[in-house]
Amino acid sequence: MLRQAVILVGGLGTRLGERTRLVPKPLLEVGGRPFLDYLLDELTRYPTIEEIVLLAGHRADVVVDSYHGKRWRGASVTVVCEPAPCGTGGALKHAGGALQDRFFLLNGDSWFDFNLLDLALRAQSSSAIVHMALKRDQAGDRYGRVLLESNRVRSFLAAGAQPFGPINTGVYCVDRAILHYIDGMPCSLEQQVFPKLVAERRLTADLYDGFFIDIGIPTDFERVQHELPERLWRPAVFFDRDGVLNIDKAYVYRIEDFEWVEGAREAIKLCNDLGYYTFIVTNQSGVARGYYGVDDVGRLHDWMTGEFAEIGAHIDDYQFCPYHEDGTVEAYRGASDRRKPAPGMILDCLKAWPVRKEGSLLVGDNVRDIEAAHAAGIPGHLFGDGNLAAFLRPLLRAQAAS
Repeated sequence: MLRQAVILVGGLGTRLGERTRLVPKPLLEVGGRPFLDYLLDELTRYPTIEEIVLLAGHRADVVVDSYHGKRWRGASVTVVCEPAPCGTGGALKHAGGALQDRFFLLNGDSWFDFNLLDLALRAQSSSAIVHMALKRDQAGDRYGRVLLESNRVRSFLAAGAQPFGPINTGVYCVDRAILHYIDGMPCSLEQQVFPKLVAERRLTADLYDGFFIDIGIPTDFERVQHELPERLWRPAVFFDRDGVLNIDKAYVYRIEDFEWVEGAREAIKLCNDLGYYTFIVTNQSGVARGYYGVDDVGRLHDWMTGEFAEIGAHIDDYQFCPYHEDGTVEAYRGASDRRKPAPGMILDCLKAWPVRKEGSLLVGDNVRDIEAAHAAGIPGHLFGDGNLAAFLRPLLRAQAAS
């Protein structure tokens, strides 16, 4: 399980002219926010990522002032500054002491919308030093192309050599053994290190669909201003927990009592792979009744996060309501607009995340769940038994077609 993401933010951005003289390219504003903020938001959707390292060069002081020492959702942010221009490989070598055994590596000036944990899962079964995420096809002659033999990178074609085919998106799973391939400064990963890995058959890749753009040239920088903020408005799938994701044994809070519903984890991954936000919204009146505490709920959800990550899946947000009118714990005795059938938990997700209600839905196992969904303005579907992924797949197809 990869817990670290490293972002290259040190380039000069010369093709953007005066825009990058005082501001590093990844910190240029897109839709009123630094482009890097969007990357940090996206990375921290994955709760397994606990540490983000920014490798800064040009105007590193701006990066340090804006991000060093901060927390972004559940992840810490650290900035490592180059002493002099080192290139993409050199920046990685300079930061060697801060790198974990395996980590995600991303270019700070591009965006690729796909399930990052699926890449990590596929990288686990590879002996490669670097496992790349490729955009399946990107029209145009400004991109170099990647030629594959099965999932091994066979060679790279220069920009303009081929109008169609897979391109390198600048998103990788990397083993820190890559540092042994970086000689001298400056050093380019793409020009100097990757050819060595190709020769040793230690550079692999997988193909993904999804929205890709980089901000390296003026036309794309102008295009990203409206396209990226618009793309972030995604539909969501809301899941009740007990009776939908796990067998309802009444007030489940201990890991040893938790039993997955068939196809539950796979249903979450299906949503992740298709680009939906995924949320859990669960009534937990056992807290109010004194059967267990809020911390017990958090521990179980943390365990679930690890279980999801094992198959390349994740939950964007866990919402639970500990209140009940008949509670014995004073702090949690009472009505709550977050307790289903009230829609509060769903509405809180809609406020906190850029959710597009069109195409969103909820899956529950009782009438309270469906009433909460309807009160929030989204359709609800009752799940009885069987395989949750098989139940969900046609619902998503129907929503996409409507």
